[in-house]
Formats: sequence, structure tokens, C-alpha cells
Amino acid sequence: MRFNLFGLILLLLGQSVWAAAKIEHWQTAQGSRVYFVHTGGLPMVDVRVVFDAGSARDGAQFGIASLTSALLDSGAGSLSADDIAQRFESVGAQYGAGVSEDMAWLSVRTLTDPALFDKALANFETVLSQPAFNEADFQREKARTLAGLKHREESPGEIAGIAFNKAVFGDHPYAHPEAGLIETVAPLTVADLKAFYQRYYVATNAMVVIVGDLNRQQAEQTANAVLAKLPKGEKPAEIPPVTMPSQTSEQHIEFPSTQTHVLVGLPGTYRKDPDYFALYVGNHILGGGSMVSRLFEEVREKRGLAYGAYSVFAPMYRQGPFMMSLQTRNDQTGQALQVLRQTFAEFLAKGPSDAELTAAKQNITGGFALRLDTNAKLSDYVAMIGFYQQPLDYLDTFQSKVEAVSVEQIKDAFARRVKPELLQTVTVGGAAAKPTPAKQAKATEAGE
Repeated sequence: MRFNLFGLILLLLGQSVWAAAKIEHWQTAQGSRVYFVHTGGLPMVDVRVVFDAGSARDGAQFGIASLTSALLDSGAGSLSADDIAQRFESVGAQYGAGVSEDMAWLSVRTLTDPALFDKALANFETVLSQPAFNEADFQREKARTLAGLKHREESPGEIAGIAFNKAVFGDHPYAHPEAGLIETVAPLTVADLKAFYQRYYVATNAMVVIVGDLNRQQAEQTANAVLAKLPKGEKPAEIPPVTMPSQTSEQHIEFPSTQTHVLVGLPGTYRKDPDYFALYVGNHILGGGSMVSRLFEEVREKRGLAYGAYSVFAPMYRQGPFMMSLQTRNDQTGQALQVLRQTFAEFLAKGPSDAELTAAKQNITGGFALRLDTNAKLSDYVAMIGFYQQPLDYLDTFQSKVEAVSVEQIKDAFARRVKPELLQTVTVGGAAAKPTPAKQAKATEAGE
């Protein structure tokens, strides 16, 4: 029985589920927002409970949100971690949890057969509302986290990312890594995690996403059931706005490697940004379109300075990072950085060509359905729409909004929002990687 259930789940994972998904929305009696999409034909459902409890809520205890999330299924009620895992496995259900800067979430995927669904949902509700926070489990999970943080110190890419976020965000809650730092995780106690859980894992601060083969009445019952034992609580205060850097900065971190990681950027866009689609489509042309982007063409194809060069906007509740990145040989770092800056400066000055814009729109809209072709992917999008309170027709209008973007809108949005004189640059690599001040100044002037 168990083998067949897992086989069916794996088969269903590959099935297409999206066709102009209709998102329904309501609130529970305790004020939790619910977002529901009925996807008929597949006897499965994804249930996700999302809290405004990401790493931006860590305060001075960097890593507490991540550690709290990791500990939830280590024991709940009278159940041990093994008990919880066995109960999910016995009905073919899959549990998941995670943390980003803005949110923390728990999820369960299960078949909708009542005999299986009811057991999976009951187990999920126990994990959500009755975590044990056992001392031994906590110490084990903290030790695992600290080992991971220690290992992170050996990764130049991780070192670069941490330094970059600090340079871009300063003292903002987005500045620190989600998993925390050794010096902030080590002092954490079980009491700290309990307090964090009690503050943020409450009904008023919760959102439920349900995607699958349920009807509206069943979805309402499901949302009420998973939240039934959570206290109402209070919503936390809003995350403070991001402050733009006052000036450009350049930081080189020595690391014994033959390759150098290069990150350049500043605070970018946020989820409700009216410039979002112009920045998104423009970035696809600049460096987000992988092997068809400007940065890839100039850095990789024409000069062979790196395997790839990319750019990305990571929108969040507040301004997330805009980042350009590449990895190159230590002795080529100065040249690669200069090419990156000059390519960016030219893009700011002239914008994309009509041909580039047409190709980008075709690439984005042509692959859009593939982003929604499973329950899991659709659930991700619905969670984003709900958490950031996007319009319920976001998925239906996405492609038309991409098609409406013009060259002038891209030029205007980048000119107003991405100031080259405020770019933050971080390089991590060997001694030969450190760009000379003269090269940096020349490149910066070209970028302005």
C-alpha cells in the first residue's frame, strides 16, 4: 500500500495542473487569510501555512527564525520526530518547511482520499500547533546548524553573499543571512525559540494556501482545521523601509582560491513596485535571460572571462537586492569587473533594442506555463500572491503586463531606480583578484 501511494504521488508530480487558475480568497473567523485554487483531475492537494516570521523578524538573534522552523517536526504533542515522519509516510504524504527573509512556512502534500487526507492533515496540525521544543532535539538541531555555519566559512560564494547583503542593506533586517551567524546562533536557547514561536506562529499572522482537488467547502474546512488550535495573537509591526546606500563602496575579501566571486548591486525592487514589470523585463535582457543576455554575451561569449555573468532582481516586502554577478580567474577580475560595469552603463544609457525586447517578451511569456505546470509550482505562486497581497488575477494578467512593457519604460525605470554611483561591489578571491583603485575608478566613471 505504501509503495503504491508513493508511486502515485510521483506520477502526479509531473502532471500539468494550471489552466487560467481561479484564486478564491477569504478570511477565517480569527483573521487568517486563505487562498484557494481548485485543480480538478488530480486526486491530491497541497496545503501550506505561511507566517510573517522570516529572518527579518530575527531581531538581534540572527538565525532564530530558521532554527525555529527546523525544529517544528522534531517532536510535537506526544509524538517524536520518527513518529511524525512515519505517520506522514504511512499515508503517502510529504511534509516540508522553510524560511525566507519575509516568511516562514509549513506544507503538506497528500492524496485527497478521505482515509489518507484526514490522517495527513491531523498530523500536520499537530506539528503546526503543538511543537514540543524538546531540549535534546534542540541541541541536536543547533549543533547541525552550527556545523553548517562553520562549513559556510569555507565557501567563497557564501562569504561573498553575506558581505554583499551587509554592504547593500547595512543595519536593515534583510542584511543578515537567514541561517544566522555562529556568534548569534550559539547563545540561542529553547526558551528563545518558544518565545519566537509564541509571538509569530499565531492565527492573525497566518495565511493558508490550498491548491488541489477540493471544493470550496472542503477548503474552508481544511483551513479551519489546520489553524484550529493556534491562538489568535497579533500581527507584528511592519518591516522598516530599506535605506539606499549613501555612496558607492568596494570591498575585497582574501580567500585562497584560483577563482574570484564578483557581486555588484544595490537595493532594487519590491513586490508592489509599480516599476516591477519594466525592471523585470529589462533585467531579463541585461542579465536575467541566462545565455541570451547582454552580460553573458559581453563577459562570456566575446571575451571568455567567465563561464557566465548574470543579474537578478529579488523583490521582497521591502526592496530586495539587485545583483550582477560573475566568477572569474583571479588575474582577470579587474578586466571582468570593468566589462560588467561598462555593459551596465551602456544598458542604462541606451536601453534595450527593439529586437532584444521582442525576444525577451517571447522568452518570458513562452515559458510562463512551465512555471505553473505542477501543484507545487502553482502553490508557490499563490503563496507569493497572497503573502504580498497581489491582485487575484496576477497569473491571468502576467503575460499581458509583460507584453505592455516598452523600451522607454525600461530606460526610465532603470534610470530612476538603479544608480551606478551607489553600487556596492564585493569580490572574494586570491590576492591577484583585488582590482586596482585606478581600474575601479575608471570603470565607475564609465558607469556614470
